[in-house]
Amino acid sequence: MREDVWHRLDLIARKILPFFVTLLLIMAAMVPLRVPLLSPVIPALPLIAVYYWSVYKPDLMPIWAIFLIGLFHDLLSAGPAGVGILSLLLVYGLVESLRRLLVGAGFLAIWLVFVPVAAAASLSTWLLTCLIETRLFDLEPTLFQYFATIAGYPCLAWVLSQLQRSLIR
Repeated sequence: MREDVWHRLDLIARKILPFFVTLLLIMAAMVPLRVPLLSPVIPALPLIAVYYWSVYKPDLMPIWAIFLIGLFHDLLSAGPAGVGILSLLLVYGLVESLRRLLVGAGFLAIWLVFVPVAAAASLSTWLLTCLIETRLFDLEPTLFQYFATIAGYPCLAWVLSQLQRSLIR
């Protein structure tokens, strides 16, 4: 009886791990480091995580989880409400539309597909923010963060792949 309960808890923990790891990444990205001009070059960690899990384990990153992750991000960030949700849902939708291309692809191909997906997410976030705030924001910080996100993808993907392997065990 006890083993059955522990087995169920283990299965539940494995299923919700990607969701909670992504929430932790959001909080980690929000930690104030008191380094001037650093925030624009911090990679969009939740964007990387949503892309990764949507590619490799879509069953563990359903659309409702992405909505909640985006909502959590919007609540913690200073940006307009709904922008993070829409950006992450866009990533999910793009991955879904490219699923046949991504299944069985190697790391390099998946990273190369990430480049335009991250661009679409970054530009849509910038554009929606400009529209909601009814003013034109400087695009430079968005571009810096985009390039940091592209550069940071391999490192975070490696960490997430280690977590994914622990899910399989």
